[in-house]
Amino acid sequence: MGDEEIAPMNLPGKTSAPAKAIATPKQATIIIDERESREYDSLLTAAGCETLRQTLSIGDFILSEKLAAERKSRADFEASIIDGRLFEQAARLAATYARVVLIVEGERERESGEGQSPSSAKNLRTGRVGRSALLGAYSALVSDMGISLFFTKNPAATAELLAALARHDQLAKKVPLRVMAKQKSLTLEQSQRAMIEALPGIGPQMARRLLAHFGTPSRVFSSNVKELEEVQGLGPKKARQIRLVLDSTWEKQAE
Repeated sequence: MGDEEIAPMNLPGKTSAPAKAIATPKQATIIIDERESREYDSLLTAAGCETLRQTLSIGDFILSEKLAAERKSRADFEASIIDGRLFEQAARLAATYARVVLIVEGERERESGEGQSPSSAKNLRTGRVGRSALLGAYSALVSDMGISLFFTKNPAATAELLAALARHDQLAKKVPLRVMAKQKSLTLEQSQRAMIEALPGIGPQMARRLLAHFGTPSRVFSSNVKELEEVQGLGPKKARQIRLVLDSTWEKQAE
């Protein structure tokens, strides 16, 4: 299969009526997981989008209330097929967000020789994963899980795609962006963990530690800096950041 970007294979069936709003935003905003390269902030800004950073429990980019994207390098994509991570992650994404885009970023490496046609299958190597396994993975993601699959050559192409998707949802369809994306129905445990993961610098593992230490979300929120510091791996800086967010008076910002 070639390295060109491919069109989504499962566009959503229904388009909701545009939501009424006081003012129409001029720019789409994309939430980026803290662990993603800072290069995407610059590329998305250049593409006309605003960016926010947040520790996301699942997914790498939130593009609207309903749409999230996961980015994988081509090498990681193939490795995740082998060790089974791909389908576990894909299932969590599909269970969490209404629509999911999986972006496989990077070109396949040439087996050898310059000047050979990159479209020639014999001149491309698929790493440790055979062609039939790749096709099977593509089929399972699209057909079984309803995930849209794209291939991009580099971070710039990825950013261009993300910007287009965010603009389409937020500006054309007027689907809002929440600081925390509206997710599908969660269990009680997942809802409690999601509340804690919304705190600054808190990921899934630390959220579990906080809940295990304090017992309930309300006790986490009411704990002071010294009590927060008692949780393994939290530290005084992060504890102060949490209290700052919880204790500061809310001031409405312009949309």
